[in-house]
Amino acid sequence: MKTGGRTSQPIGHYEFCQTYKNECNIKSSNEQPVALTSRSWALLVKVNSNVNAKIAPVTDMDIWGKAEVWSYPTTAGDCEDYVLLKRKMLNEGGIPLSDLLITVVRQMNGEGHAVLTVRTDRGDYVLDNLEPRIKAWNETNYDYLKRQATNNTGAWVSINDDRQVLVGSIEQ
Repeated sequence: MKTGGRTSQPIGHYEFCQTYKNECNIKSSNEQPVALTSRSWALLVKVNSNVNAKIAPVTDMDIWGKAEVWSYPTTAGDCEDYVLLKRKMLNEGGIPLSDLLITVVRQMNGEGHAVLTVRTDRGDYVLDNLEPRIKAWNETNYDYLKRQATNNTGAWVSINDDRQVLVGSIEQ
């Protein structure tokens, strides 16, 4: 996944950082992605399936009475909440935060969505509450917009999603 320059932080992440300040100022100089081994893959699969099964999909409006609240879910949450819990559990399992990146995408229907991108030495993989299987990012049907920077948990970078093939026509 190719990233571009610094971009705006989602409002939900900004507010999350006001509550969890220590989680949003972690700097890293680790440029090497995590090694994808049988152990790390098993951890990804376990965390993804456990969180997807444990957390019921409920909108922030239904839970909090407002449109955008990022929080750690216990029984219910929306897409960002799934991402936060998976990120926390994978980090506790030994994967560095610099390789666990909250990512904002656009679904085929035009709606915004959040997924967790895991940077590995074999490519970037996506953990998603709408999909039981872990897929390489470029095998999903999303338009990738932005994600956390690898070197700063409070910074966001744009994504250069060059998978889109533009087709032009010539009139005669």
